[in-house]
Amino acid sequence: MSFQEKYWQYSLFVLIVGLGVTIVAKLTPFLGGLLGAATIYVLLRGQMWYLTERKRWRRSLAASLLMAEAVFLFLVPVSLVIWMLVARIQDIALDPQSVVAPLRHAAELLQERFGYDLWQESNLQSALAMLPKVGQWIVAGIADFALNLVVLLFVLYFMLIGGTRMEAYVRDMLPFNRSTGRQVMREIHMIVRSNAIGIPLLAIVQGIVAYAGYLLFGAPSPLFWGVVTCFATIIPIIGTGLVWVPLSAYMALDGRWGAAIGLCLFGMLVVTHVDNVVRFVMQKKLADTHPLVTIFGVFVGLSLFGFMGVIFGPLMLAMFIFCVDLFKRRYLEQDYKPS
Repeated sequence: MSFQEKYWQYSLFVLIVGLGVTIVAKLTPFLGGLLGAATIYVLLRGQMWYLTERKRWRRSLAASLLMAEAVFLFLVPVSLVIWMLVARIQDIALDPQSVVAPLRHAAELLQERFGYDLWQESNLQSALAMLPKVGQWIVAGIADFALNLVVLLFVLYFMLIGGTRMEAYVRDMLPFNRSTGRQVMREIHMIVRSNAIGIPLLAIVQGIVAYAGYLLFGAPSPLFWGVVTCFATIIPIIGTGLVWVPLSAYMALDGRWGAAIGLCLFGMLVVTHVDNVVRFVMQKKLADTHPLVTIFGVFVGLSLFGFMGVIFGPLMLAMFIFCVDLFKRRYLEQDYKPS
């Protein structure tokens, strides 16, 4: 290769890297929507192939139908949950006493049982001062989620339209031969399905089981706390205990010792172990993702992508581990034979 050709090659590489870094930096606010579109595309690509190749539908018609399916199955339930949380926040903003009264009651019960007074004026003022900040943070997060939702729908439609050409282009760009490239694409598909289906499914199942327990033992606002339990499942290690432990303590302070003990036992023996049962069932259908990948992936994802990182963090970590394992098998193991 001549000096001039090397110059062109390296210059083109630098130009690609520079433009790529700039574009990624500017698209960072929409990263959740882009990753969400890619994730839902992986889940719907089989249906798209069936409609266009087997049924001979036009790609625009098939994409429109699958967009409606995505909205109905994925986005409407999420929007309803967010609407419920927003309504709760609005109620608190319009009537702060709805929060202050239960807190005062809990503090009085605590003082009556243990003689320690938490209900001091400074504590009250600090708690009330935090409410607007928490509300602003939640509203800002919801606005960011809505923006990324629009980006998700827009990008998803065009990914469904041009999915075959897009996948072929990505496969050709992978630094592997054709056989290994197909294996990589299959692994990516399996990992995406495992995280995009497994994590929300686990959260929903634990939330439903916890909601049944809240109803059974007479916990206050069982539906609201059941939804909160769904979100609490994403928090590593402690998870749902952040919800049912304080509820049990509140019921115990209120003198309902039987219900409090029952709810606590239900949380430890049923809600917590539902995680293991659901994972065991999903391992037969989806990729066997190690729990540590989920735990550390959530830490990474939340810091990088916010709420959307609940799914994309474990996905990114799983992909990293897969690439490391592929490198080990292909280049480090002496008995590896390339396809």
